[in-house]
Amino acid sequence: MTKTWAVLRDRNARLYLTGVLVSGFGTSALWLVSGVWVKDLTGSDGLAALCMLAMWAPTLAGPLLGTLADRVRRKPLLIGANLLLAALLPVLLTARVPVVLTVLVVYGAVGVVHDAAESALVAGAVDPSLLGDFNGLRMAITEGMKVIAPLAGAGLYALHGGPAVALLDALTFALAAGVYAGLRVREAGLSRAEAPVQERAPAREEHPGPSPRTPFTEGARHIWAHPALRPLILAGGTTMFCAGLNGALLYAVIDGLGRSPAYAGVLYAVQGAGSVAVGVFSGPALRRLGERRFAGYAVVLTAVAAGLRAVPSEPLALAVSAAIGVGLPGVLIAALTAVQRETPDALLGRTAATAHTLVFAPNALGLAAGAALVEPVGQRPLSAVLGVVWLASAVPLFQRPASAERIASRSPSDANPA
Repeated sequence: MTKTWAVLRDRNARLYLTGVLVSGFGTSALWLVSGVWVKDLTGSDGLAALCMLAMWAPTLAGPLLGTLADRVRRKPLLIGANLLLAALLPVLLTARVPVVLTVLVVYGAVGVVHDAAESALVAGAVDPSLLGDFNGLRMAITEGMKVIAPLAGAGLYALHGGPAVALLDALTFALAAGVYAGLRVREAGLSRAEAPVQERAPAREEHPGPSPRTPFTEGARHIWAHPALRPLILAGGTTMFCAGLNGALLYAVIDGLGRSPAYAGVLYAVQGAGSVAVGVFSGPALRRLGERRFAGYAVVLTAVAAGLRAVPSEPLALAVSAAIGVGLPGVLIAALTAVQRETPDALLGRTAATAHTLVFAPNALGLAAGAALVEPVGQRPLSAVLGVVWLASAVPLFQRPASAERIASRSPSDANPA
């Protein structure tokens, strides 16, 4: 835990985490309220569901959007993204459904660019030995906000309506921009006279600045050719597909327990508590196990927990939710940390965004598959089969990785990233 506390003593890491806390609160609040708001305006469940799709859909363009973080200076891009959303969100005060959906699409697209710039900038601004701890704490904060902020947003919506939540979110982005402005980083391609002074020299290897000629597909090529990244990203994508399928079974699980649908809130809260816990302890675990084994054990835990949902028991259901909360973020933390450590700086923005797309896009397919199968097949058989299939996906993470030299010889991206 010593290095975990060291993250909080690192000025840049502390500022990043503060920015995540502030903007994450507003995002989580708006995520819930936007759907409720559109439902109240139109009475349509379909249009309300489109709100979540509108915010999520730009993730599919991650490889292209993330390239922006490799072609311009990342700190100004990060600040500009927050200021853009702060200026854009008050447009929601018009309370017109087409405007709401359009703003949410832009919101999602800017979020993809923001996350790519943040991941790339963090890798150079935070000591490499602290990246696992940082990503764990970031996950803990994000998951904690998913528990707290929707409740706060729903309360504010009940009192003052959707415009008040939109203004709150705009304020959080304005504050986050101010926080990111305080970062002390030196970006590739800047001279010493132009760059702010860092508190310490970065331990990360220096790489040439990004080139406009480098195609956005180079991030995907780098992931596929890298012996450490490929199995982690594949495991992350498989895990999120299985998580989507498992999530689609939730209300059938609750029916089997004889509980009302509102019991989902209890299970989500328990899962959120598990996610916060793993975020705090992931740094030490990554140092002890390495990214592959840490992700492998996380997949095993999550798969076994999902399979046990075939047993109708309320105490077991609570334990399973906590275990999924611990295991699911573990795979994501390991994958993101590996991407930051193993990717040249000139490719890091597009590679991080590509990794996010490859990992999170399968979640929607899993949700669709679960929704289609739960009634004709039944929740218990599906849960049992899902647990076995999910468990099998962990096998490659415990196998000996391929020779880095042999794979690198087939990959021009490693030798010439820009």
